[in-house]
Amino acid sequence: MLLVLGILGVAVWLFVSERLRVDVVALLTLVLVGLADALPGITLLNDPRELFDGFGSNAVIAIIATMIIGTGLNRAGVMARLAGLVLRLGDHRERRLLTLICATAGLVSGFIQNVGAAALFLPVVSHVVVRSHLPMGRLLLPMGYCAILGGTITLVGSSPLILLNDLISNTNKSLPAVHRMVPFDLFVVAPVGLALLITGIGYFLLLGRWVLPQGATHNGARPEKTADYFQRIYGVGPDILEIHVPRGNALSGRLIGEIEQQNHIRLIALRMRGNTLLGPTRNVPVDGPAVIAVMGADDHVQAFLERFKLRPRRALVTFNETLAYPQAGVVELVIPPDSDLIGKTAREVWLRKSFGVSLLAIHRGGSIIREEIGTTALQAGDTLLCHSSWRNLSRLERNRNVILVTAEFPHHEPRPDKAGVALGCFAVAILLVLISQLPLAQCLLTGALGMVLTGVISMNEAYEAVSWKTVFLLAGLIPLGQAMETTGTASLLAVLITQGLGDAPPWGLQAALAVLAGGLNLVMSNVGATILLVPLAVNVALASGADPALFALSTAIAACNSFLMPTNQVNALIMGPGDYRVRDFLRAGAPMSVLHLLVNLLVVNSLR
Repeated sequence: MLLVLGILGVAVWLFVSERLRVDVVALLTLVLVGLADALPGITLLNDPRELFDGFGSNAVIAIIATMIIGTGLNRAGVMARLAGLVLRLGDHRERRLLTLICATAGLVSGFIQNVGAAALFLPVVSHVVVRSHLPMGRLLLPMGYCAILGGTITLVGSSPLILLNDLISNTNKSLPAVHRMVPFDLFVVAPVGLALLITGIGYFLLLGRWVLPQGATHNGARPEKTADYFQRIYGVGPDILEIHVPRGNALSGRLIGEIEQQNHIRLIALRMRGNTLLGPTRNVPVDGPAVIAVMGADDHVQAFLERFKLRPRRALVTFNETLAYPQAGVVELVIPPDSDLIGKTAREVWLRKSFGVSLLAIHRGGSIIREEIGTTALQAGDTLLCHSSWRNLSRLERNRNVILVTAEFPHHEPRPDKAGVALGCFAVAILLVLISQLPLAQCLLTGALGMVLTGVISMNEAYEAVSWKTVFLLAGLIPLGQAMETTGTASLLAVLITQGLGDAPPWGLQAALAVLAGGLNLVMSNVGATILLVPLAVNVALASGADPALFALSTAIAACNSFLMPTNQVNALIMGPGDYRVRDFLRAGAPMSVLHLLVNLLVVNSLR
């Protein structure tokens, strides 16, 4: 017991001090457990071969499969379509956008892990901010928090809950038959998770104006966004205007090249007679009724609308899935000295058709060219502001005639034709979890393998999708939890806790464990807190005559209570883009942590 407590103390100290990376600490813990178990007369594990069981555990394989499935859904454009729906329904209203973003991020995180959902919705929030002109800080933190909350809707949404059944199985080995627990079903935590998600959304709707930052950075200045940079340098905003052209409008019958040349705008998409053209060539006529998407300087666009008596839609509807940020955006290209484009015009090289980009403006020698850009001969050093799909931009990275300046874009090639297949693989995985007796990992791995076999993602992309840091963190700490059980350390700590709390009722012990789980989560990791405390919670419940399964469940959910500090993966992910400081998490996270604790205990105990 002293050896186990010593290793535990070293691990906690290293987690808190951050002297080493968390995955290195986990591997160090694994090595120390193995070395201690090899000492003469010392037994920390039932079998020395258990030391590496974590790498093949059900929980670790399930997490790997969940990451691959989430990446497959993203590659197939499923998340982009969901983002488009949010933008369309949100209608530029902050409270409605906040509700929709938080609700969808929370629900999605219940199936693909909360950090994966947060990563997928980060560009969604960025696009909403650009188009709605809302401060990033007002939407990004609620999205991140609700992704954490939504991860408790199922047993595959967060690492603590993925681990839960494995920990229960390990603990059952040391319990008499009468006290052994039945593993939980996939949706057993749904009432708790939904209650937490609804509470989180309501919290931000009611108190958001006081607990959320107002958009300024810590030094009082707003960082210049990419959109503001394009507006300041080129005089061209990033907004795409979608316009319906009715039958008989004066625009009907005119060629795209003529429209662009006379009005100094760019027509980047056309929907006509059931066909959609992205980057249509200049010799295509517009024949109403049609829908067009245009970009350009504000004064040129406004003059164009007044001239043809047109009114733009409030948001992208027809081109939502093809032109929204998850699929396309504004970028900068530079003409290198040895480019074959030098001396030629955009029209002569058919820039839109050959390169898949729509030219918006040219920066040359400190001046901006926005008029007659189609007939302006290109020179070495010209910076071209263009609109492009990310698929076309990925291809331009290999083209020696241009240098891609914009590097922050999704470098993978989207596969929208695989959306149905990706959803099918995901549905098969969930269906197997619900109707079969197969282990969770096998069900999810079936869906992940289906993504690879059907070409939704390649095997290399599957490897890249996995956060190996998380995998080693899990696998390295699992032997310490096993050692605590084998040596009786967990039982000893349970006795000390129950004695220390005196005559506290079972709910008081349960609350104390939940607070302890939330505290450990802040200084080490939710994985470490779960592995250490779930066996302890079972022993405390048995010592006090309470239900060990409910104690284990509430403790695992409490390990997801990580709102106060940016130590959680989701909080770390949004801290930079949202320009948050630790005090922002403290201000918004303190009330949220209390609400999480109360809802967790109330709803879990109602499941009896």
